Amino acid sequence: MARARMPRHVVIMARTLVLGRVKQRLAADIGNIGAWRFYRQTLARTLRLAGTLPGCCVWLDATGAPRAMPAGRYRLRHQVRGDIGERMESSLRSLPPGDAILIGTDIPGIERRHLLRAFAALRQAPVVFGPTADGGFWLVGVRRVPGVPRPLFRPGIRWSTGHALADAVVGLQRAYRLVDRLRDVDRAADLPQRKAG
Repeated sequence: MARARMPRHVVIMARTLVLGRVKQRLAADIGNIGAWRFYRQTLARTLRLAGTLPGCCVWLDATGAPRAMPAGRYRLRHQVRGDIGERMESSLRSLPPGDAILIGTDIPGIERRHLLRAFAALRQAPVVFGPTADGGFWLVGVRRVPGVPRPLFRPGIRWSTGHALADAVVGLQRAYRLVDRLRDVDRAADLPQRKAG
């Protein structure tokens, strides 16, 4: 008898949609309302994309009390306290069995094919990263059989800097793969440029 395929998981890390509390660096450039609209649209699009992946359970891990989160087929959870590394690691460890990828909500160029490629890369390595143009990463994926590497993120990672990815892979001893490089949005200069005409 054929072995049943284990489910896969997509975790989306998000801030609760509260005006003035999302994308604060972007808000400094375009205002709170503009940053809130960008975040709401990108979060809704990311949830829709994740929901199209076959055999995947989508989890939305939010900060604080959920307020006006987009509709969709996902399971809502609360993020634990701690720095971003501690929160991501907790999110990945607390899932039911199955490979998992974890993504953020500020990648306007993300497409379904990027997520599928990340899952495919987990057949070749136990950990996968999606690098960003600024030295960070927009995705981390883990093969969760037999379990998440311990610890996944070591102390001393310089989060929210151009060193985040380089610091994160220290200690993984080449047991990781990189997938598509995408641009995340921190400031107005990072926003996609609209084509004229």
